[in-house]
Amino acid sequence: MPSYLSKEECDELLAIARRAAAAYVKEGRMPEETPVSPRLSAPGAAFVTLTQEGRLRGCIGYTEALAPLYRTVQECAVAAATEDPRFPPLAPAEVDSVRVEISVLTPLVKIRPEDIRVGVHGLLIRKGGRRGLLLPQVATEYGWDRQAFLSQVCRKAGLPSDEWMRGAELYSFTAEVFGE
Repeated sequence: MPSYLSKEECDELLAIARRAAAAYVKEGRMPEETPVSPRLSAPGAAFVTLTQEGRLRGCIGYTEALAPLYRTVQECAVAAATEDPRFPPLAPAEVDSVRVEISVLTPLVKIRPEDIRVGVHGLLIRKGGRRGLLLPQVATEYGWDRQAFLSQVCRKAGLPSDEWMRGAELYSFTAEVFGE
């Protein structure tokens, strides 16, 4: 995927995410931001992933571009630090030890299982009231093939691992991923 954002824009978004998480965890407030690049004020969908010593510490995002990208990143950074149900909220003393990664998402498009490209596509599965999402880099990090990726996104949604073969809706997206 060609780069949508410049290095300066990526660095600016990373700084915005870090400031948002730090201010919220330490002071209980979201800082006011006015991005330098006007492109960061355009609507954007994104996920913010926090890691600590190489392990996941929080990951929250929006799949739809409903707010300016910089604002989406702010909200997701705060949520990843304080609201991911898999982890306790980040303590003020931990803020400096986390690494921030941002995934800026393209719009969701319906996809057939045979068209999924591992390492390129992220997946969202939906069936009934359940849904699950995995970012494109997750499959690569774990060395999954297409079938494993499909099984794991089903598990993330709380569905049987082969539910992708039984009428679940599958959507793909790509992501521009960058981190500290």
